[in-house]
Amino acid sequence: MTADTITIDAPDGSRFDAYRALPECGHGPAVIVLQEIFGVNRHIREVCDFYAEEGYVAIAPDLFHQFDAGIELGYEPADFEQAFGYFQRLDVDRTVADIGATVATARAMDAVVADDQAGGVGVVGFCLGGKLAYLAAARCDVDAAVGYYGVGIDDALDLADKIRCPMALHFGGLDKFSPPETIKEIRTAFAGHNDVQVFVYDNADHAFNRWGNDHYNPGAARLAHTRTLAVLRSALGPHYDLAALADHHFELEFAARDVDETMKTMVAEPYVNHVPTMTGGTGYENLKRFYKHHFIPKNPADLQMKPISRTVGVDRMVDEFVLCFTHDCEIDWLLPGIEPTGKYVEIPFVVIVAFRGDKLYNEHIYWDQASLLVQIGKLDPAGLPIAGIETARKLLDKDQPSNDLMPNWATSADKD
Repeated sequence: MTADTITIDAPDGSRFDAYRALPECGHGPAVIVLQEIFGVNRHIREVCDFYAEEGYVAIAPDLFHQFDAGIELGYEPADFEQAFGYFQRLDVDRTVADIGATVATARAMDAVVADDQAGGVGVVGFCLGGKLAYLAAARCDVDAAVGYYGVGIDDALDLADKIRCPMALHFGGLDKFSPPETIKEIRTAFAGHNDVQVFVYDNADHAFNRWGNDHYNPGAARLAHTRTLAVLRSALGPHYDLAALADHHFELEFAARDVDETMKTMVAEPYVNHVPTMTGGTGYENLKRFYKHHFIPKNPADLQMKPISRTVGVDRMVDEFVLCFTHDCEIDWLLPGIEPTGKYVEIPFVVIVAFRGDKLYNEHIYWDQASLLVQIGKLDPAGLPIAGIETARKLLDKDQPSNDLMPNWATSADKD
């Protein structure tokens, strides 16, 4: 992606700057990123870069320019005090008008397109920006809106019926600024709006999406982002064929065995985690080293995958299959440190592939290591609730026996 600073004409005759990040292809739908109370600081610029990776023209307008140009605060106590001062003095109507001007500017950009047609514009806001995203949905003619832990939305619920675009609101269950009674009030106001979703993340606090912050909650942040993308992709695009992207990546790995081309299908800093053995790599250099020396050339000659199911979502794909091979080489990623046994193996696998835009971001791979060790003769299953190749055979044929590992199964034969 590339980034620059643009200038926007405000309705009151003033002008203000905005940070803009462009996706690698140079065009896409627009997402207006609405700041927290700390200005367009490093974090907000990184959020724009993040959405550019997802395929959007991401624009963060300087909404504090009514005080001074380029206000950028950190998270020390003095910064918080200054930030709350700006928050308390903010002219909200003027700010919403500035957001409207940003939306209009985005719509006029040559770079703002979706699926080869004139692209839509959405807003995504955080904290102060979360409420502003809600107000923009009501007053700025946007095509989609998402608010993260917006404070004060409950004070503007009289605007609920003015919202015509899809909208998602994210809240932390531990957020004292948006207690349960506030969230209930918001849900009640939108009970009849099928395009409005309110999500609560039980173990998350305010600012759960601000990475590097004490309240950052990676699980809640990832789930909220997927739900945000569901709103944006549906309303704005861009639309990617994730299955085709993944299949191309797999072909380069297993058929072409081309490390450099495989890496080109991934984001700048990807990661792979084979969960049972904790093998893989984080970051471009480590992952390329892993692929080049420990994965692509370290697979058996007869390796094959028997597909079971595939589920494709908005930003990830789940493949379920049986991996079959003869253990004819040391497989660093699967059986590290174990010499070839010559045994034939069939193992159920699950691969979860996450994407950013049209590139793979990460892969989480799961399998039953105990069953694998049984099949190569390295683990005695006697007296243990584990099985060998039977696990794969059962997955491929539902009529194979069930409950053979359960000693108490026979005791329920005559029970209702």
